[in-house]
Amino acid sequence: MTLPTTTHRRWPIVVAAVSGVFVSFGSLLIFTFGIFLSQWTKEFGWSRGEASLAFTVAALTVAVFSPAMGRLMDRRGARVVILPCMAVYGLAFASLGFLTPHLWQLYAMFFLLGAVGNGTSQFGYSRVIAAWFDKRRGFALATVMAGVGTGAIVFPWLAERLIEGMGWRAAYFVLGAVVLLFGIPLTAWFVREPAKTVTVNHRSNHSLKSVPPSQGSLEDGVVPLDEAPHEGMSTREAMLSYPFLAILTAIVLISLSTNGVIGHLAPLLTDRGFSSQQAALVMSLLGAATLASRLGTGYLLDVLFAPRVAASVFAFSAAGMWLVMGAQQFWVACLAAIAIGAGIGAEADVVPYLLSRYFGLRTFSELYGYTWSVYAVAGAMGPLVMGRVFDQLHSYRTVLLVFGGLMSLAALLFCFMPHYGRVPATAEATSGN
Repeated sequence: MTLPTTTHRRWPIVVAAVSGVFVSFGSLLIFTFGIFLSQWTKEFGWSRGEASLAFTVAALTVAVFSPAMGRLMDRRGARVVILPCMAVYGLAFASLGFLTPHLWQLYAMFFLLGAVGNGTSQFGYSRVIAAWFDKRRGFALATVMAGVGTGAIVFPWLAERLIEGMGWRAAYFVLGAVVLLFGIPLTAWFVREPAKTVTVNHRSNHSLKSVPPSQGSLEDGVVPLDEAPHEGMSTREAMLSYPFLAILTAIVLISLSTNGVIGHLAPLLTDRGFSSQQAALVMSLLGAATLASRLGTGYLLDVLFAPRVAASVFAFSAAGMWLVMGAQQFWVACLAAIAIGAGIGAEADVVPYLLSRYFGLRTFSELYGYTWSVYAVAGAMGPLVMGRVFDQLHSYRTVLLVFGGLMSLAALLFCFMPHYGRVPATAEATSGN
């Protein structure tokens, strides 16, 4: 297949990526977890802490597999990782409809979902998009991330309707089929990196200079293929730099807080007397805010200094977590969900954008993999902490107060990020190591 060489013809690649992340681990599984958690606890008698441990297992598995998956993408390309991961993920998600009262089965299935999860998410697609776009990279990445936001709107509502009409087991079968339908065909047809980006990492810097540029240019918003693949820091240089350490710290705080709230927001609301339909609507509204934030943040990343944009949105999200502590009216719950969703949307845009700007594309996927690892470990703890605290105190108030404080600290970290300039071609890049 001949790849497009003009900017407007690259957008089918973005559309295919949107379709993939729409049904990905970060969309379907995360935003329906709370909906299905209530069904498991009712049918099997599990506590919320026990059921929440499944999310922890999946998140920790994502953490373990992400760096190696990133290295494979840097060397072989993203497509060869995405397609098999999507197939396994869709089948595994559908198989949750066969759950039994044995907790080990739940944990085993979430281990498998975590092992392939990042191969279905924006983690894989971001490298492809960053390789094709420069001036409009923020908006292109945000458009892809919007697939997660769209899924966050659709899937809580759809899962609730399927459960009401068919039962939770059949709902898993249907949603697993949706993964295969939306996740594989367009990715297989369109999602490819510029040809040179898959092979240049195995060449010396001298030979890279002789690679002819693409027909696009930086003025088009397209990265010249003789520059993008090999420019950037080595993994070691990047990981020892202040910007990378600051990004990692902020990710830990954000992931712990947001994943904890997402995993328990639906049962929190039903405990307050809201109906399951109202809780699902609030979750969908959170997803809508995530979508709007991703598009808006993506646009702002291209015109403003990215860390300042992130700081503003995360401060707003912290306010949402504090607001939900006392949400007794439906409109207050909706407003809190909007604020929390805004922070989730910004995080997904900001991290890959900053990695590409500070460190280049040479080891982009591996660095992104490490950020995903710490995100996943912290995210694994979030729902578990929420569940354990609830089991002990029968209230979410204390943990929401702490999580709001952590989000505020993350916002403060972004306020002190340095400016990014031209990414250097390092000595290690010159040697080809």
